[in-house]
Amino acid sequence: MKRLLSAIIVFGALAVPAAAQKLKPVEDVNKVIDNTPDSINKALMARPAPGTTRKGGNPVLFLIGNSTMRNGTLGNGNNGQWGWGYFAHRFFDAGKISVENQALGGMSTRTYYNKLWPAVREALKPGDWVIISIGHNDNGPFDEGRARAVIKGTGHDSLEVTIKETGEKETVYTYGGYMRKYIADCRAAGAHPILMSLTPRNAYGEDGKIVRKPHGAWLEEISREQGVPYVDLNEISGAKLDRYGKWKESYHFYKDNIHTSRFGAEMNARSAAEGIAASTDPALAPLQAMMINVAPDTVAVRREKGKPVVFITGDSTVKNEDKDENGMWGWGSQAYTIFDDRKITCVNCAHAGRSTRTYLNEGRWDRVYNSLQPGDFVLIQFGHNDIGPINKDRARGTIPGTSDSTRVYKMEKGGNYELVYTFGWYLKKFIQDVREKGATPILVSLTPRNEWPKGRIERRNDSYGKWYREVVDATGVEFVDMHNITADYLDKKCGSKEKAMKYYNRDHTHTSLLGARTNAKSMAKGLKANRSKLAGYLK
Repeated sequence: MKRLLSAIIVFGALAVPAAAQKLKPVEDVNKVIDNTPDSINKALMARPAPGTTRKGGNPVLFLIGNSTMRNGTLGNGNNGQWGWGYFAHRFFDAGKISVENQALGGMSTRTYYNKLWPAVREALKPGDWVIISIGHNDNGPFDEGRARAVIKGTGHDSLEVTIKETGEKETVYTYGGYMRKYIADCRAAGAHPILMSLTPRNAYGEDGKIVRKPHGAWLEEISREQGVPYVDLNEISGAKLDRYGKWKESYHFYKDNIHTSRFGAEMNARSAAEGIAASTDPALAPLQAMMINVAPDTVAVRREKGKPVVFITGDSTVKNEDKDENGMWGWGSQAYTIFDDRKITCVNCAHAGRSTRTYLNEGRWDRVYNSLQPGDFVLIQFGHNDIGPINKDRARGTIPGTSDSTRVYKMEKGGNYELVYTFGWYLKKFIQDVREKGATPILVSLTPRNEWPKGRIERRNDSYGKWYREVVDATGVEFVDMHNITADYLDKKCGSKEKAMKYYNRDHTHTSLLGARTNAKSMAKGLKANRSKLAGYLK
């Protein structure tokens, strides 16, 4: 087998022999299929040439790592896996520093230093920053195949090898030895190295917690020895995964036990930023001054001692214009017509036009999640907008059903990729998130539309109603069936679409003020029938 990588660097891309481009994907000792070897040149060309993102005299933050930092041939999530470097820029002020993801899948500490690091090293300028977080691939043979193994530990040992396929001679060092080389090269260029431990794997130890990699201890030792900042990403993210529980932890990975989904990549990017921001190492102060968005976004809520908060989530049937007496109203605007404001604080976090998926993607759910305290309640009501197109138009649809299945879609607008889940999966995620915070989730079925097939108002019990109940069965969550409670009322009170028009405004979905108050009353009726804990806060 010929060498996968040539040492000839041309405009930031590596020249690769034709034979190498035809190689089949290889499974490594972790049982992970790495598709990089059969398209290495394309992958390298997809990365920015080192230093080309620099803006004027601003510094560059270079990210050095493997597929956990930059995944796939193009690094854009088209395989359903993302590296955390894809999201790292969110935490740095682009007007002050550019973030350049120079990671590449399949690289070990050794192969990156030998093949890719020289181009990065040449691009370094005084004042630049370099995060070095690599080591997942430091296994396998020393002298054949990928020949990417390093000697374990931080000693000064070395090993002379001859690569069997090429006859190339090479000196192999310890993990710590390579770190010393990266650090020395950074300092020689006037750049600032940061050692960062590896991302955690989807693997549990005998203690029932996520396994911590030994590289963290090695990096901490080198950090002390060399006097460079160290961030324990492995521990920060590992502690989060431990807290999440196994179902939530599992969807932070995709296809295997090392590579992350968007959820996992975003979590690791945030953990990296939190680790840097929380460091007391004075050497990191200039970089900390260029950081943004590290504090979690929350809902603006005025808490009063002894009063829990009920967060109301949903779409335009929950929150609408809510101001013109003759306009459109969501029932959440009428929450205080049923809840006692002396006992509980109501916060309407719904937003018009949102599905479960877009409510999550836009960060609206995270703001609720970040705001939760033990004893709070969250009403979860979606469905009207989950039926639309998945990857075109407003791209807010979800996969019908409640299984945990998912699929990668390419969005027509923008061309970005997204892992889309079922309607029920998003509901289960919301429910689990609320419980994780010690709060109480309550699932609420969607409001009925003013459509009257066969002389009765429309019921969606064979679709959304069925899916709601499947989620209830799977999670044991409390359920208020507003859909049927309100529909029963309108059937009895109105008996026809024409007579029910006063409960709606402009169309068959959005409610008038009267309709909003009617749905609020249905909420109260459902809570009382459930003997819900939240019913204790009703008027």
